[in-house]
Amino acid sequence: MKWNERIAMSVAMVVVTAVGAHGQLAAPDVSKTANPELVGSLAKELGATPQQAEGAAGALFAAAKQNMPAADWTKVSAAVPGMDDLLKAAPTMSAVGTSGSGAAPTAAGVMGGAATMGGAAGAFSKLGLKPDMVAKAVPILTQYVTKTGGADVGALLAGALK
Repeated sequence: MKWNERIAMSVAMVVVTAVGAHGQLAAPDVSKTANPELVGSLAKELGATPQQAEGAAGALFAAAKQNMPAADWTKVSAAVPGMDDLLKAAPTMSAVGTSGSGAAPTAAGVMGGAATMGGAAGAFSKLGLKPDMVAKAVPILTQYVTKTGGADVGALLAGALK
């Protein structure tokens, strides 16, 4: 088999694998993510990979955590299975105003620099997502938290992500 025939066959195998039985692209496998239901919803809405969606959720939750009292965060966190892993999936961003001095990381740095919505937009960029997708992702997160934790907890998250 010639080199170009091998490439064509490889491409065909990738297409067959990605396309479902009815000629539609197969849904990405979110089963190995920290929260398959939430990550699946985000991936679908944002047109993102499961890894991008997981990191996006983590970045937004990190921003919310920094913008709310600890007691409120405890309620939001309890409503989201896999929260610790979602936070870990957020890309690490430099904290605003820090230098490359090698000093111990600040709380904002540990939280991925997503302490503000601007930080979340930067995290989205690092994930290969457009920063304006933050506005698409916030309602998905708040709807999910409302469903799993109740309207009061969803409202806490929504308030922190304004």
